[in-house]
Amino acid sequence: MSKYSHTVLALFALVATFAFGQEKEPTTPEATEFYEPVPPRVIPGNDNTAPSDAIVLFDGKDFNQWVSSVDSTEVKWHLNADASMSVKDKTGNIQTKMNFGSMQLHIEWKSPAEVQREGQNRANSGVFIQQRYEIQVLDNNDNPTYTNGQVGSVYKQSVPLAMASVPTGEWNTYDIVFHAPEFSRGGNIVKPATVTLLHNGVLVQDHFVIEGTIKYIGWPKYEAHGKAPIMLQDHGDNSRVSFRNIWVRELD
Repeated sequence: MSKYSHTVLALFALVATFAFGQEKEPTTPEATEFYEPVPPRVIPGNDNTAPSDAIVLFDGKDFNQWVSSVDSTEVKWHLNADASMSVKDKTGNIQTKMNFGSMQLHIEWKSPAEVQREGQNRANSGVFIQQRYEIQVLDNNDNPTYTNGQVGSVYKQSVPLAMASVPTGEWNTYDIVFHAPEFSRGGNIVKPATVTLLHNGVLVQDHFVIEGTIKYIGWPKYEAHGKAPIMLQDHGDNSRVSFRNIWVRELD
């Protein structure tokens, strides 16, 4: 080994000492064991129920947690006998009364069994997190469309890693982990939002860094905001999408 190589190794060791501190590596198992903080106890749901710390947003009984996005009046969508709700065409989007930041969101949806139309006009809806960031809902079974607008996409931003839909007319499950964006006092983006999505238990969005508010035309852009509602879309084309079993766990 050359004198130059010895010098480089010495400098590396010196930098490592300052970077990682001078504490010696632990020599007992107890030295790397922690007993605080103690995680809170959460009782998992069973038989399609929510975890014990979840906020139930829809259990099929009523629309008490929701309002019309158009004018904040009562929801005009259909409340069904099977504990689900369905979009009532051209009545507008609906949104939660509560505002949310970072969250774990569970929602189930299905397209109508009777297939009508194709492309973006077949069972089209969307889950809008904080009213801005859309996870696409669409019947893509034998129905190709642009891939950054297909089922499981972050609309117009991220193509899903897989197409994991169940057969048309059956219930799909979305489990979403969303981390809200952070802004400076001046309104500049400091930390973009991220989203992870499991579609029927299959990972289709893996901690995707959201580029900004969803845009149908143009580039996504961030606008400073705080906590905001979850919104479900009426696509306005008689898509007849249904939803059920919606709950959220706040992460902030």
